[in-house]
Amino acid sequence: MGVAGCGKSTVGREAAAQLNIPFLEGDDFHPASNVAKMSRGIALTDEDRMPWVDAMVKACWNTPDSRAIILACSALSKTVRDRLRIGLKNQCQFIHLHGDESMIEKRLKERSGHFFKADLLASQFAALDMPQGAMTLDIFQPVEVLTQKVCGIIQSENQA
Repeated sequence: MGVAGCGKSTVGREAAAQLNIPFLEGDDFHPASNVAKMSRGIALTDEDRMPWVDAMVKACWNTPDSRAIILACSALSKTVRDRLRIGLKNQCQFIHLHGDESMIEKRLKERSGHFFKADLLASQFAALDMPQGAMTLDIFQPVEVLTQKVCGIIQSENQA
């Protein structure tokens, strides 16, 4: 979890590949109305996010026979995280990729082909309720290091 541009998809996809588990990209579950809104530079509200959260929960439950799944999604607010927890029957662990706003803004400005633009980043930091009980990883570290840490967290959760 984390704001746009923090590396959720990159790290999540790589960790899922290394662990041989499914990876789900949260952006794929946004309704068209949410994508259109963000494309116009309008921040989503928690009310806007609920159909998206419900679609992600459904996708997790419909992922066949997996001991673990990596779902990359912002999950910025406690409301969204609570809805995910309830929908997933508390079978989830949040790993928060956190970093400096200026560093992430630079990443977003360099990214192409995505509906989320850098001008919305401040709204994501404003909406972020720092998660309690989540593992927080500093994105200043190389992707390979972050990936190994995520793999370690998931492996220890599956052994518990």
